[in-house]
Amino acid sequence: MTVRDGQGRRESGTTLPGGSALPLSEAYDTALLDLDGVVYAGGAAIAHAVETLTTARSGGMRLAYVTNNALRTPDTVAAHLTELGVPTGPGEVITSAQAVARLISEEMPAGSRVLLIGGEGLRVALRERGLVPVESADDDPVAVVQGYGGPEMPWSRFAEAAYALARGLPWYVSNTDLTIPGARGIGPGNGAAVEVVRIATGGRTEPKVAGKPLPPMHRETVLRTGARRPLVVGDRLDTDIEGAFNGGVDSLLVLTGVTDVRQLLRAVPAHRPTYVATDLRGLLTAHPQVVADADGGFGCGEWRASVRGGELLLEGPESGTGTGAENGAGEAMDAVRALCGAVWSAADAGETPDVDEVLTRLGV
Repeated sequence: MTVRDGQGRRESGTTLPGGSALPLSEAYDTALLDLDGVVYAGGAAIAHAVETLTTARSGGMRLAYVTNNALRTPDTVAAHLTELGVPTGPGEVITSAQAVARLISEEMPAGSRVLLIGGEGLRVALRERGLVPVESADDDPVAVVQGYGGPEMPWSRFAEAAYALARGLPWYVSNTDLTIPGARGIGPGNGAAVEVVRIATGGRTEPKVAGKPLPPMHRETVLRTGARRPLVVGDRLDTDIEGAFNGGVDSLLVLTGVTDVRQLLRAVPAHRPTYVATDLRGLLTAHPQVVADADGGFGCGEWRASVRGGELLLEGPESGTGTGAENGAGEAMDAVRALCGAVWSAADAGETPDVDEVLTRLGV
C-alpha cells in the first residue's frame, strides 16, 4: 500500500493505525460512506450519524453513499436519507447494482436480455445501461445477474438462476456479502444467496462480482464522484476496508455494524483500516498517532500495549476503561488503537496472542 499523509505508517514491516492532526472531515475532500451499519440499520439512523454528516457537509466535506446493497434505487436511498435528516440527491448514491450493470454492458451488446435475480435497484441499473431485464430462463437471456432481493425473495428466483446457468449462461453478481445488518441483528446477505445458487449448479460456474472490495465498484465510485482525496467509511473489513486497500485510499472503520474490536485486532493487512472510531463522530475529530517505542510496545494517548512471551499486555488509566461515558469511550478507542499496533505487529511476526482477557477488562 502506498504510504501517504494520514496513512498508517510502516514500522518494522507493520502497518499501524494512522494519525491525523486535522479532523478527518478537513483532511479529506469526500467521504465515501457505506450505508448499512454505518448510517442506518434496519432503516433507522444510527446514533450520531445525522448530526455528524450534517456538520461534516457544512464544513465543506462532500458526502457520497457507496453501498453493496443492490435492492433499492439511488432515488429511493436518497429519499430515505433525506427523510432521516441528511438531504441527499440520487447522484450522491452509488450502488453495486450500478457497478454490475456497467460491467455487463461492457461485455454484452446494447439491448441484451438479462435474467434478473434481485430487486428494483438492479432492474433500474440494468435499464440505465441499455439492458433488458427478464424474469425467466425461458425468456432467452444472454446472462444472469444476481443481487440482494430482500428477506422476502422467493426461493423460485434462485431456481430460475440455476436453470439458466445450467444452460451455460455467464453469471454476474452485484456483491458477495454473506451478511447484512438490520434492526433485529445480522441477517443473511446476497453472498449467502449466491452460495445457494452455486450449490444448486454444482459449483460449475464462477460469477463475475462487481461490488466492494473489487475494482468494478471502486471504478464506478470514482467515475460518479470525481473525488480527489477520498476517505472510505465503513463497518466491514472484507468489503469497505479491503476495497479501500485495493483502491489505494485511506479508510475509517466505525464499530456500529458488522465488525467488532476482536475482529479488528485479528485483521489481516488488507483488512486493516487507516483509522478506527466508535461511530461516525470519528469523522469530526483528529486521530492520535500510534507510536512504536524502543521496547517493542505501542502507545496511543495514555495507553500502551505490547506482547511479551505471547501474552498481550495493556497499560493505561483505570478511569479510561469502559465505554459508558463519552470521555471513557474516547479513551477506550485510544486503547484499541494501541492494541491494534501490538497485535498486528505480533501477527506479522507469526504470533497470535489471546485478546479476550484484555478486551473484557477494557469493556469493549
